[in-house]
Amino acid sequence: MTATDAPRRGIPMGSIDEDSIRQLVHGFYGKVMADPDLAAIFGREIEKDQWPAHLEKMCAFWSSVLLRSGRYDGRPMRPHLLIPDIEDRHFQRWLTLFAETARRVFDERDANGVIATAERIGHNFRLARAQNRGLDSTGLEMIRAEPAGDMA
Repeated sequence: MTATDAPRRGIPMGSIDEDSIRQLVHGFYGKVMADPDLAAIFGREIEKDQWPAHLEKMCAFWSSVLLRSGRYDGRPMRPHLLIPDIEDRHFQRWLTLFAETARRVFDERDANGVIATAERIGHNFRLARAQNRGLDSTGLEMIRAEPAGDMA
C-alpha cells in the first residue's frame, strides 16, 4: 500500500483519525450551540433528542471526507437548501468556529487542510443555495476562515 492509498482505506493520516474527527465534531457543535446566531438555526432545525444522531452523522461525514472511510451515506446538500434564513454571515461564523476547533484538535498542517476542505464545502453549499433560488452565482466569492492570528 502506498501513502496515497492510506486515506482511501480509512487509515489515520498525521493527526487525523477517527478520535480526532470526533473531537472536531463534538467541539465544533458545542461552540455552535453556544453561539446565539447559529444556535437559533441549529436548535430550530434539529430537535433536542436528535442531537446524538446528528453528531454521529457528522462524525461519519467528516470521516468520509477526511479519511475517505466511506462511513457516511447521505446527501448533505438538501437539508441546507431547505433552511430559508441562512446568510453569508452564518457561513462566516460557521467557518470561524470550525477553524478554531480544527486548530485546537489537529496539528497545524492537518488543520490547514481540514479548514480548506470546510471552506470548499461551504462555498459549494452557498453556490447550490444561490442556484436553487435562481440567483446569479457567477460572482460568488469563497468565504475564508479567519487566519489563526485574527481570531478573538
